[in-house]
Amino acid sequence: MKLAKPAVDLGLNTNNLAALLAFWQNDVGLPFDHVLPIRKGTKQYRHDLLGSVLKINHFEGKLPETRPSGFVELLIARDAVGQSRHLRDPDGNRVTLVDKARSGIAQIAIRLGVRDPDAHARFIQNALGLEETSVAGECAFQAGQTLLFLDRSRDAPSDATMEGKGYRYITFQVFKTDTEHSHILASGGREALAPLTLGDTARISMVRDPDGNWIEISQRASITGSLEP
Repeated sequence: MKLAKPAVDLGLNTNNLAALLAFWQNDVGLPFDHVLPIRKGTKQYRHDLLGSVLKINHFEGKLPETRPSGFVELLIARDAVGQSRHLRDPDGNRVTLVDKARSGIAQIAIRLGVRDPDAHARFIQNALGLEETSVAGECAFQAGQTLLFLDRSRDAPSDATMEGKGYRYITFQVFKTDTEHSHILASGGREALAPLTLGDTARISMVRDPDGNWIEISQRASITGSLEP
């Protein structure tokens, strides 16, 4: 995968907007960027996450009670934190502030609970094109500055859904959505949403990993300068 931005974004869903904004802005200290209307009844509150974006998607309608996705934890690197700080936001999403020097994490990391780490690693390497690395003695996959960690989990979903609260998807910013989308499907990924253009903002698609977790492939005009397929 040819990244247009050397970082991965993370999206979560909530009905509990005020409490989540207070937590992420005040307790975690993320700078608010802007609100992006998604559709009637849904707005995305975008926050800078050391070059990544935390997308807080607020739904006015009640979200269904569904199983969590495989995206189980966000780790954020900070200077001179010392001991890691383990937090949960008001919806129960796990976030840990880690010491940059001690952890080996320079920016952020996203931890996934998966049923089969070997199958998931093959997908990440072959379909997404990410390289394996070692971070503090733990296997990780590198997407620019962002790291992905895999943990075997008996609670991992077999068919994760986008619906429901909590962490629900990650986003890779690329130069050509159609090219990357086709490669992922040819390498064993499943299609969730065929490529489409959103006004003059972005051309996006959605694919799913071996556990069904949703991955957005985004060609954003503000980054690439073009939405041509």
